[in-house]
Amino acid sequence: MSYTINRYNNVQLTVVEDGTIDQTTDLKLVGKNYAGYGEIQNENFVFLLENFAGGNQPPKALSGQIWFDTSNSKLKFYDGTKWRTTGGAEVSADTPAGLALGDFWWDTGNEQLYAYNGTSFVLVGPQGVGDTVTQFQSANIRDTGGTSRPVIKSIINDEVIHIISAQEFTIGTEDASSYPGFDVVRQGLTLKNTINSTGGVTSTGHRFWGTASNALKLNGIDASNYVVSTPGSATEFTTVVEFSDLGLTVGNTNDLAIKIVDDNKGLIANEQGTQTYFQVQNSSAAQKMPLRLTADAILPGYSNVATWTGVETVNIGSATAGFSTIYATTFSGTATDSQKLEVSGVSRSASTSATNNTIAARDGTGDITANVFNGTATSAQFADLAEKYTSDADYEPGTVVVFGGEAEVTECKTFCDTRLAGVVSTNPAHLMNNTIEGVAIALKGRVPCKVEGIVRKGDILVTGPVPGTATSLKADSAHPSPHCVVGKSLEDSDDAGVKTIEVAV
Repeated sequence: MSYTINRYNNVQLTVVEDGTIDQTTDLKLVGKNYAGYGEIQNENFVFLLENFAGGNQPPKALSGQIWFDTSNSKLKFYDGTKWRTTGGAEVSADTPAGLALGDFWWDTGNEQLYAYNGTSFVLVGPQGVGDTVTQFQSANIRDTGGTSRPVIKSIINDEVIHIISAQEFTIGTEDASSYPGFDVVRQGLTLKNTINSTGGVTSTGHRFWGTASNALKLNGIDASNYVVSTPGSATEFTTVVEFSDLGLTVGNTNDLAIKIVDDNKGLIANEQGTQTYFQVQNSSAAQKMPLRLTADAILPGYSNVATWTGVETVNIGSATAGFSTIYATTFSGTATDSQKLEVSGVSRSASTSATNNTIAARDGTGDITANVFNGTATSAQFADLAEKYTSDADYEPGTVVVFGGEAEVTECKTFCDTRLAGVVSTNPAHLMNNTIEGVAIALKGRVPCKVEGIVRKGDILVTGPVPGTATSLKADSAHPSPHCVVGKSLEDSDDAGVKTIEVAV
């Protein structure tokens, strides 16, 4: 009776007649009652074990077949049309076809790396190719103390034109010859031939071209030394500018006045209107109006400076600069801080420790400490009940351990070891004996567990031969001792290696 061979998708592949060998694929398919089938079958296993390793691609590939290309030391798979590399980049001098979104191509002609965006190839780098380099480069330059400073250098035809740095430093002698025209690299951007001894003046034609909205100096003089007195002119003040006690005024009708009433009284006065506003910039350089004065009140300023609308939110004092004592007839509002709270007629302070007759407060991690909690907990954040045991090593969460070793528990190393202790808990909902030095072992509940081999949801998991892991008990295995059962799988996984999954203990 012939064998009808179907692919995984239930599409018929071939029919193997009795007593024959079918060679439709790169594996030989043995027909019924074929004499000497053992050698052929064993060779098939070897071919699968080595992934058809060879310098030439398998000639009868099926989509999904894996081949180890020994000539390039690359693992490849057949996509139904061509053999593709499973990792790394396609390597060729010509643009490859048939790549998927996110694939890489190493251009051996130009020694450049490209990424495929689904339509075309996008250059990853390096930018410059040919006989000279023209690109931005990250570099480390050693200063006079030998410390490497990270910078970005702009290179045009192998010449460094400018250097960008987050720090200011002097280039050391080890790297000075590699950066002609540079001695001190300033914080920000430094042009070539801007030597420190010239006071920041570039000696060659390298310039910043365009419109500058601000400058530190004008014609070599610090901007802070200029005060504009009339449109189009500037006056340099070398001494303190003084005004008489009559002070100065601002406004078309001398609205705002700053003056001295007498030797004890300075005055800032709105001499025309009924309100005075104070405006500043915040840390983001946005205009803020924290305060305004009226004839009968001190009020917050406007939240919208442009339209003079809304009410600004401001504080009186701060956490580091508070007022000593504030006197008022009436306080109306919410106090967010106090030294004590009255409980049953007694003023009590808050404490983060289990101190008698205090109010329990959260500590820096958000925890509350008390000697005894009286009440009912309706839920817990985590999922398992655990107890601490001493261990001969500091095992990771998910490790399967057994009783034994130099301490109370050690990692398992034997299939169906009846000395099973349990799984090292990740985040126990309740931890018993928490003061013991060792590991927390999950006794009940759901917990992440290291598992080796293919597993299905609901599989019985027992101690495995791979150290610290569980493994699925196969359907045809002998019924295990209940003392080696770790729990039941809550997940499916086709990964034959070691991974972490949720199990019910």
